[in-house]
Amino acid sequence: MKNQQIDKIFMKEALQEAKKAYKEEEVPVGAVIVFNEEIIGRGRNRSVKNNDPSSHAEVEAIRNASKHQNNYRLNDCTLYTTLEPCMMCAGLIIQARIKRVIYAALDPKSGVIESNERALEKDFLNHKTEFYKGFYEEESSKLLKDFFKTKRN
Repeated sequence: MKNQQIDKIFMKEALQEAKKAYKEEEVPVGAVIVFNEEIIGRGRNRSVKNNDPSSHAEVEAIRNASKHQNNYRLNDCTLYTTLEPCMMCAGLIIQARIKRVIYAALDPKSGVIESNERALEKDFLNHKTEFYKGFYEEESSKLLKDFFKTKRN
């Protein structure tokens, strides 16, 4: 039960990052990296602002956490993200050796953890990452739907 409470707290932090992205007119996805129950990296989508298609929330959070740890490996860290990671982010999760990934909402279009590819379960990978669909799925999905609705109007 304690782990679920902790996971809920950190997923709420990721959701706060997604809300910041929404206000900045970016696709509202947020992420945090946690080590020993402490946030060591935060990120939100900034592809438009940075003119960089790799500026996904997960990438930003992993970059920040790596700087914080002074290490490109993030062993024993958990990534909380509001949306199921894409192929690029899944590759980075593996390269960073992140232990756990918890995400709020499935991404039927681009998600590769469960929706399309099951990328973290490939036999050829030398690092195995645990993954779970976690809390705030409804809030995360609503934020994304509202964002794209305003873009269409």
